[in-house]
Amino acid sequence: MGFIGYIKEEMQIIKERDPAIKTPFEVFLYPSFHAIIRYRIAHKLYLQKHYFLARWFSQRTVRKTGIEIHPGATIGKGLFIDHGHGVVIGETAIVGDNVTLYQGVTLGGTGKESGKRHPTIGNNVMISAGAKILGSFTVGENSKIGAGSVVLSEVPPNSTVVGVPGRVVKRDNVKIPREDMDQVHLPDPVYNDLTVLQLENKRLKHELKQVCERLHKLEK
Repeated sequence: MGFIGYIKEEMQIIKERDPAIKTPFEVFLYPSFHAIIRYRIAHKLYLQKHYFLARWFSQRTVRKTGIEIHPGATIGKGLFIDHGHGVVIGETAIVGDNVTLYQGVTLGGTGKESGKRHPTIGNNVMISAGAKILGSFTVGENSKIGAGSVVLSEVPPNSTVVGVPGRVVKRDNVKIPREDMDQVHLPDPVYNDLTVLQLENKRLKHELKQVCERLHKLEK
């Protein structure tokens, strides 16, 4: 694909996933657009073993965009980074096609591994603002990671993950994330558990009150 074709593809991606865009040429104002183009250049340098030059180029990109993509990372087509500030993608990360990342997302390592240290992200995954995915494991395709989640283990395909540490709260997503970019209305298992406990506590209090009233009548 030539540069013009790549520009058109990026325009379509941003138009599809960001309702804020009003005109096609706004794509040139998006930090993610510049970060991804610069990553492609740095990645080619990295593959040619020009490691210092690749890192130098990528670090200049960080200063300009606030998005840090290691030139060794492997990224498929259709990546969209919304807002983008604070996004970090590690050296051995693998990102599939049509993935969406929001600001503050980290695809990092645990600091204890060698070799493949960073996560593999399947196709059509959405990772919400502030989420951290740490370690060498796979987030299955068509999955959605909730805002602020810290994911430390494998995620099956078509799953929704929330929490710290992240846990699967929904399986078999009906829509792929790029068709449903909702970061807010996700299942909340902690809230659900607390609601059950509150109802149980209310029931027990009511039963205890009835027992106390019966005892009181017997004493009379």
